[in-house]
Amino acid sequence: MATDPDRRTYDILRLLAAHEPIGSVHLTEHLREHGYSVTERTVRNTLADLDEAGLTEKAGGKGRRLTAAGRSELERGGLSGRIERVSERLADLTSRVTYDPAADAGDVVVGTVTVSREDRSTLDELVTRMNDSRLGPVPTAVDPVDGPDGDRLEVAVPSSVTIDGVLLSHGIESHPDTIGVVEYHQRPDTVPYDDPEPAVHGGAIRRFTDVIGDERATVDLVSLLIRARETDVTNALDGETGLLVADNREFPLVHYDTAAELAVTTRDRLGGVLDVRRPREPGPFPWGEPGWKFASLTYAGASECLISACVESGIALEWETLAAVRPRSVLSRSQ
Repeated sequence: MATDPDRRTYDILRLLAAHEPIGSVHLTEHLREHGYSVTERTVRNTLADLDEAGLTEKAGGKGRRLTAAGRSELERGGLSGRIERVSERLADLTSRVTYDPAADAGDVVVGTVTVSREDRSTLDELVTRMNDSRLGPVPTAVDPVDGPDGDRLEVAVPSSVTIDGVLLSHGIESHPDTIGVVEYHQRPDTVPYDDPEPAVHGGAIRRFTDVIGDERATVDLVSLLIRARETDVTNALDGETGLLVADNREFPLVHYDTAAELAVTTRDRLGGVLDVRRPREPGPFPWGEPGWKFASLTYAGASECLISACVESGIALEWETLAAVRPRSVLSRSQ
């Protein structure tokens, strides 16, 4: 077997880890649900190759399971302990979301950015510009904090992963699988864009221009992209084509109508821009169209946009994309 297995091979290893022992018939069904067009014969041949490579082994008459080498290969492919802590924190914060978008009340996940008090006017200008754009509203809480170089201000803003907690509270499983940079424009009517409801989505997410990690990537990559100056929120606020950090997740297609309504209402209350697509619809998919049983939701949240804007303007001293869970009621005040 090649030393650098392809994405499908890692998905097979991942599915084995989740369902072992599992036979080729059920494994083929799981792969098809995730969008792969494969036959059972192809899966059997792949499993034979994995057996030969020492990554899998037969479990009596129950199917295959991973070997120790298989688990190591799976970790090397992106599921290692280097992201485990972030994944656990993401799951913890998501489970604590109680936000009800219809009532605009409850607890949300926030990201934070810290700036010098001397840069308050620049911060206020950025928040105002975002509020006045289609990325708004931008609910914020600005609080004084101590710093080594004098007084600082910490700004808390709702994170895009709040939507996963909202969906979870309605029995809809989802999580941000992929982080990337998307091309964005406030005016969908002025650029090539295919979406029947752009007005309620906050503008146009046209395409992914960069994607980091495989489909198990976690939200810690948001900071990596922001720090690398991959974003261009400023251009977006100027009414031109901009670049935003967004996360993409899939959710069961049977919940499409409920999930889409929740996502649109959440965006309307907490800001940002989103894109919701059914399978076989054109859209900004990071890894191609979702499987036929899944829908796609891409979301660039208000906190990711404001943090990026602060970094671009040079006023961000530090930031945290998964900072805490806070009541929605506090995200409208400033000091």
